[in-house]
Amino acid sequence: MNNQFLADRIDGKGFAANLVEKLTDDVTDIKEKTGLIPGLAVVLVGEDPASSVYVSAKHRQTLAIGMQSFVHKLPIDTSQTELMALLTELNAASEVNGILVQLPLPAHLDTNAVINAIEPDKDVDGFHILNAGRLATGQDALVPCTPLGCLMMLKDRLGSLAGMNAVVVGKSNIVGKPMAQLLMAENCTVTVAHSKTRDVPALCRTADILVVAVGRPEMVKGDWIKSGAVVIDVGINRIESDGRSRIVGDVAYDEAGHASAITPVPGGVGPMTIACLLANTVTAFKRQHKIVTKKEAVVV
Repeated sequence: MNNQFLADRIDGKGFAANLVEKLTDDVTDIKEKTGLIPGLAVVLVGEDPASSVYVSAKHRQTLAIGMQSFVHKLPIDTSQTELMALLTELNAASEVNGILVQLPLPAHLDTNAVINAIEPDKDVDGFHILNAGRLATGQDALVPCTPLGCLMMLKDRLGSLAGMNAVVVGKSNIVGKPMAQLLMAENCTVTVAHSKTRDVPALCRTADILVVAVGRPEMVKGDWIKSGAVVIDVGINRIESDGRSRIVGDVAYDEAGHASAITPVPGGVGPMTIACLLANTVTAFKRQHKIVTKKEAVVV
C-alpha cells in the first residue's frame, strides 16, 4: 500500500459484529416478552458452490443470534410449480417471518415470478415489487440488505447526509437502484452512472459520497475520486496476479488514499449484508406481530 494512503478504513466487519450483538439482545427480549422466536426460511435450488456457502453462512448466523432457521435445499431440476408451492407454504407458516430465495436461480425458473410470489411482508431480501415501490415512494419497506448496510455505514461516518452529492455507479435492482432511493430519502443529490453514462470518471469526481457496484475489478481509479470523498465499494471480484488469486473490489483501493474514508474488500460491505438480512427478519417479525419497541437495532 502507498505510504501516502491517508483514508480511514471503514470496518464493515466490526460494524456488522456490533449490529449482530444488538440483534441478539433484541431477539432475547422478544422471546422473554412474547414467548415467540423469529424465524428465517432460506430456499436453495441446485448446488451452486458460492450459493451453498452463502446459505450455510446465513443458517449459522441466524441460529447464532437465537432465531429459528429453516433451510430448504431443492434439486436443480425443481419445476416452477414445485417452487411456487413451497413458497405458498412458507407464506402461510406462522413460524416463518422472513423468506429468502437464494439467487441466481437455474435458467429454467422465472426469477421475477419467484420473487413476487413471496409475501411482501416476509420478503427480507427487499426485492418484491411492492417493497421496491414502497421504498421509491418513501413508505415503510423491507430494504435490500446490501444498500441498507451501505447506508448504515455512511450515516455512522457522516451523520446527516443532507445536501451531499452522491454518485452511485451501477443500476442493478439489487444494489444500484435501491441505494439511490435510500440516498435520496436522506436528501442527497443523487446521480446514477451506468454503462451508457458519458464520462464516468468526471461524474465520479463530483461525488462527496461514491458508491460503486458494478462487478468490474478495480474499475474506479484513484484519479476518479474527489479528495475527501467517502467511498463505499460494493464489488467483490477474484483476480489472478503473479500466480496468486486475490479478492479485490470495484475501486483501486491503493490509489484511494486521498478519500476521507473507504470500505476495504474484503471486510467492508460484505459482512453487513448478512447482518442486515438478520435485521430485516427481526423487523419483519415485529411488523407482523405489531410489536413496537423504544429502541430499534436498525435505524436508517
